[in-house]
Parts: sequence; structure tokens; C-alpha cells
Amino acid sequence: MNDSPQSNSYMIPLSIIIAGLIIGGAVIYIKNPRAGTSSVVEQVTDKETPNAGDEGNGNEVVDVSVDDDPMVGDPNAPVTIIELSAFQCSFCARFHEQTFSELMQKYIDTGKVRFVYRDFPLDSLHPDAARAAEASQCAFEQGKYWEYHDILFKNQADIGEDKLKAYAVQIGLSADQFNSCLEDGKYSEEVSKDFMDGQAAGVTGTPSFFVNGKQIVGALPIASFETMIEEALSAGGGS
Repeated sequence: MNDSPQSNSYMIPLSIIIAGLIIGGAVIYIKNPRAGTSSVVEQVTDKETPNAGDEGNGNEVVDVSVDDDPMVGDPNAPVTIIELSAFQCSFCARFHEQTFSELMQKYIDTGKVRFVYRDFPLDSLHPDAARAAEASQCAFEQGKYWEYHDILFKNQADIGEDKLKAYAVQIGLSADQFNSCLEDGKYSEEVSKDFMDGQAAGVTGTPSFFVNGKQIVGALPIASFETMIEEALSAGGGS
């Protein structure tokens, strides 16, 4: 082995570089523990939101009303899931495309879960979302909420006023009744109430969910919901 001073002069800087890389990697990991969160949730602000998939407030149960909003499932189901969502939110659409059908088949259709949809339009991100939410309530008035809900998510890049009216005709709604409802802003206060209730419950991004009052955030796979639903069922259900 060559122990000459020249050899050592090369070794010292190399060791410093290696140590620096290790420390740098650790800093990157520590400073970014929530990597991936932004890929599943659209945030109201730039402030840090709960880790995707975690309850927003630990084990705290938040009192979130179902109000008189659209619901699917047994009204007396032991577990209630409330979604706060927006029709222009791409991650909300992802949830309904990739997870909702599994949730429906395993828990909603079997009477274990009732699922409630409430509006949380983020004007700063989605300028047409509030109007789309009002339109969906006009469809709800005619008994075709979920059909309208589905068509909005499938066409969320194209939900201007004229399209909102066209989609109503497409699913067989009375055009006169729907157009009058939308143009009069009949449900603007209802949509605002949903948003304010969401804010009061601590919602900062969409989609957000409350499983018997416990918050879970993001366009998550069915497994994330299964864990919380099964825990709620084991605890005896009840909202």
C-alpha cells in the first residue's frame, strides 16, 4: 500500500465528498417526507397538507354532516363515507374511475357503507367547478344526479355553461326545468354551504373523505379505504 502524503491528499477530499453525498441524500429524504402527495390531491393553498392516505387529524373524529346531499347505499349502513370533491379536479376523477366501482361492489352494494358526495369547488384552480356543482344539484332535483355526476367527470375539460346544459339533455333531463334552475342560481347557496362545511372540518384539498368522521386524503386505492372501513365495522360502525 502506498502511504505517501500525496496519496493521502487525494483520499481526504474523496472521503469528504462521499460523506457529503450521504448527508445530502438524508437531507433530501427528510425535507421531502410527503413526496407523492401532490400527485393524488389538489390543494387549496400551498401549505402542507396531511400525507396522502393518512387520517387528516390522526384518530380524531370530525363531525361532518351529510346535509341533504346526494347519497348512494343503505341510509342505515354502519359506515358513512363523505367525499368533498370538485368536478374539474383530475384526482377526483381518478378516484371515481379507479376506486369507486370497487368501493361500490364490496361495501356500498352490500349494505356496509353509505356514500355521500359534497361539493368543494376550488375557484383558484377550477373556475368552472362551482357552476358545475350547481348544475349537478339541478340534475339531482330531477332524480338523475349520479348520471350527471358521471358525465361531468368524463368530460371535465369541457364543462362550460353551454355544455352543462347539453349534458342535461343528453341524460334525458327536462331542458326547460334544468336551464331555469341553473340560470337562476338556485343551488349556489347549497354549493357554498358544502364548501364552508368542508373548510370547518379542516379540508384543504380535493378529493378528501371522512370515514365515520376520520379524514383520509387523496385519490387512493381501495386498500386505503378498506383499512378504515374494516376498523369502523370492527368498532361497531355508527357515525
